Amino acid sequence: MRPVARHLYLRNNVLFPSRLPSLLIRLYSTHPPSARLNIPIDYSNTPLLHQSSTSLYQSSKELPRSSPTTRLNLFQSINSALTHALRTDERALVFGEDVAFGGVFRCSMNLATEFGSERVFNTPLSEQGIVGFAIGCAAQGMRPIAEIQFADYVYPAFDQLVNEAAKWRYREGATGGNVGGLVVRMPCGGVGHGALYVVFSHYRQSRAADVVIRYHSQSPEALFTHIPGLRVVMPRSPAQAKGLLLAAITCNDPVIFMEPKTLYRAAVEQVPTEAYEIPLSKAEILKEGKDLTVISYGHPLYTCSAAIQAAEKDFGINVELIDLRTLYPWDRSAVLASVQKTGRAIVVHESMVNAGVGAEVAATIQEGAFLRLEAPVQRVAGWSTHMGLVYERFNIPDVTSMSPKTPPYIH
Repeated sequence: MRPVARHLYLRNNVLFPSRLPSLLIRLYSTHPPSARLNIPIDYSNTPLLHQSSTSLYQSSKELPRSSPTTRLNLFQSINSALTHALRTDERALVFGEDVAFGGVFRCSMNLATEFGSERVFNTPLSEQGIVGFAIGCAAQGMRPIAEIQFADYVYPAFDQLVNEAAKWRYREGATGGNVGGLVVRMPCGGVGHGALYVVFSHYRQSRAADVVIRYHSQSPEALFTHIPGLRVVMPRSPAQAKGLLLAAITCNDPVIFMEPKTLYRAAVEQVPTEAYEIPLSKAEILKEGKDLTVISYGHPLYTCSAAIQAAEKDFGINVELIDLRTLYPWDRSAVLASVQKTGRAIVVHESMVNAGVGAEVAATIQEGAFLRLEAPVQRVAGWSTHMGLVYERFNIPDVTSMSPKTPPYIH
């Protein structure tokens, strides 16, 4: 920040640029014109999204085949699931910061109008209060669906989630008490350009600037996958998001439901209009293969798909792609069966590589499929640093970083 700060000045508590050098003008990380691999994902042409009902139903046996479909993006499919839950179960509640207005990403749009302010309402800006209230509602038999405006803001509620929600059933013992029906939704992950913003305030005495830095691009899922008693879910597509969210709402365990924010509008596909549930803790094989297994979840799956297409063309291999969908408890048997078949594995996620989901998956593969491994398990993930103001794409996996490091890994 120091080299940049000398080109900024403060006026009325607002930060303004002065004469910025040309080097600092380009705030967004883009691909060079001649790039072959690291180019933007074409969401209208990816095999992971289904542009026809025929393609949708051929891809999954978990969807209601008799249902008509409609074209929705991710936030619309979330809205459809919330609408169904509120309409069919009077115990369902939806609340959070700005939720009654539709939410920052419009996921709760029109819900307050249809269901009233007693079931869809705004809360104070207190994540600890939001989750604490939700736990109390669930303990009394309600089905609270709480929204944390950004996953980055969930940390004040960590005590409530870890020490209250996750331990509730364990603490109640034979009484049967639980907080099933509790769902905490939160947008997570990168947005494509950067996430830091700076807020200035003044001390009355010194009038010195107090810089407070927050972030909007964190992926904190690994923090929750360490906690017994919580389920952690992350969808990759509109059809998947609707089914997984409805399953989370009816689940008798508290569920952390993480939504990749960059897919809210980018991911569009056909979604069944009827209600349906996709089983939790069950992975999905998106593409079958025999030479290598790639395991991922959420937004990086689209980058994985592009990398696999390039690798299969360049190396003449056949790659299997697995979507974990539920990050805890995750589908160990599906992953081990795949790796025992292919003998090689790469685990990909956007969050930091250190102590991440990839470390747990890699360790499990090492323990359960060691004798079938032809090469070490590789992890491709975000750097072990904080997400910056600009050049976000340099911090998270891309097609090139997902490609095998050396030909012997494949051949």
